[in-house]
Amino acid sequence: MPTGFHDVRFPLRLALGTSGGPVRRTDIVGLSNGRENRNRRWRDARRQYDAGSGIKSVADLYAVVAFFEARAGQVYGFRFRDPLDCRSCPPGESVTASDQLIGTGDGAKATFQLIKTYGDAGGATIREIVKPVAGTVVVSVGGVAAAPADFAVDAMTGTVTFLPAKIPASGAAVRAGYEFDVPVRFDTDRIDVDLVQFEAGRIPSIPLVEIKP
Repeated sequence: MPTGFHDVRFPLRLALGTSGGPVRRTDIVGLSNGRENRNRRWRDARRQYDAGSGIKSVADLYAVVAFFEARAGQVYGFRFRDPLDCRSCPPGESVTASDQLIGTGDGAKATFQLIKTYGDAGGATIREIVKPVAGTVVVSVGGVAAAPADFAVDAMTGTVTFLPAKIPASGAAVRAGYEFDVPVRFDTDRIDVDLVQFEAGRIPSIPLVEIKP
């Protein structure tokens, strides 16, 4: 993660009105026979959001302006809770220690990266989770829940490290459940505040863009 990152979260009440989601970059070249070649320019999706629609009051306006100023505009990244995709499980379900396969033990490997797999019968994409929410990560090894004292979680990188005496045995499936945030920054150095009436107002656009490790 870039050094310009503040481990704080964009106000949750403002995130609820967010629009946006994953963005991919694909080159498509049409061929003379009517077919086409498609080339994936980005290995992974990059999330983009607009939080402007979450503004409901002057208090919300001030909260955004204060948060924007504290981040110095685009300079410092921060945590953002994607209202739709913020858990290892589907929306409406509870996190469990069997949600996501994050690796297989070999008897020596102690550290595993949190990941989330999006897939079906046609294919799958693996996403690294680098900003888990502290205190939400649960882990299982070989189908047995691991005690919280058996491992440590780095909430800034999304790595799970087992104690030497608890390293997963060879062939043991290591799974995890968690809540997580998206590391983002403001995608503008300007915030336009519109005070449309007394004690109400809006910021037409608050663009946010995901930052990669």
